[in-house]
Amino acid sequence: MANLITRRALGAFTAVGIVLASAPAFAQQKTVIKLGWTTADGAQDPYATGARAFKERVEAASNGRIEVQLYPNRQLGDEKPMLEGMRLGTVDAGVITNAVIAQIEPAFQLNDLPFLYENEAQAQRVLDGPVGQKLAAKLEAKGVKLLGWMEGGFRNMINNARPVDKPEDVKGVKYRVMQNPVFIGMFSSLGGNAVPMAWGETFTAVQQGAIDGLEIPLAVIEQNKYFEVTKYLSITNHTYSAIPLLMAKRAFDKLPDDLKKVVIESGVAATKAQREAAGAAAKDVVAKLEKAGMKVNRVTDFKPFRASVERVYETFKASIGSDLMQEAAAAKL
Repeated sequence: MANLITRRALGAFTAVGIVLASAPAFAQQKTVIKLGWTTADGAQDPYATGARAFKERVEAASNGRIEVQLYPNRQLGDEKPMLEGMRLGTVDAGVITNAVIAQIEPAFQLNDLPFLYENEAQAQRVLDGPVGQKLAAKLEAKGVKLLGWMEGGFRNMINNARPVDKPEDVKGVKYRVMQNPVFIGMFSSLGGNAVPMAWGETFTAVQQGAIDGLEIPLAVIEQNKYFEVTKYLSITNHTYSAIPLLMAKRAFDKLPDDLKKVVIESGVAATKAQREAAGAAAKDVVAKLEKAGMKVNRVTDFKPFRASVERVYETFKASIGSDLMQEAAAAKL
């Protein structure tokens, strides 16, 4: 009987030994990157498009070693708290509006200068070159790594007061602007009443008449249903909307070298795909907004607008850096 028990016990240990021998010595640990943004998870929302493109490429290139979890609609907070969280290491990643980044690194105010870029190709040329690299290095020194200069398209004015065709049409109108001194200066120079406000409060403020309107990229108007609460859309193209893909440097530094390479290369590939998607979406979004009931007009003479905002360039030359401004101007050519 004792021999039988011993044989059974040995058999059990042998069976266990076979299982252990056939399993990997160490299970491969999966890295989770939680990526947030503040707008909707719409099919053509530029923030959402960029986030999904990054997730797809990182997960494929890492063979499942990295999982990117997506958090739209302010699930990780408004943009400034998300950005501060990246600096502290409590938020992994986000697609963040340039103007908010400028609150912690003033050199980013460069991209918010009114009427700086004439088209998307010009802006991409500047940001994909030495100017963009210098801006990225300044931000990385503050704990946030820039993985790609994604774009939201040019920003335009929407309101319930009147169409904007000349600078005088901005006067006295209450516009929500981002909590950024360049945007406040821009609308003040045009005679508008600039109201700094977090994105999460804006829709209700327009809906309730606390503000007359806001300035915003075309795709974001459509994807976030601003056509339901605003009447006039004026194609002013006053500011190129850079929406960089960012990652907490603390989270990035924890990755092994091969996964760091995957994240960097995926950021580049996702940015290219996002820009293409944003460009395609912009072609038909105006027609959609008109169909939804918005009254659309296009500014044809930008000279009066540029003249009205000249002092904005002088005001922010010191915080941006005159050398960087000159380099950006030369790179546009």
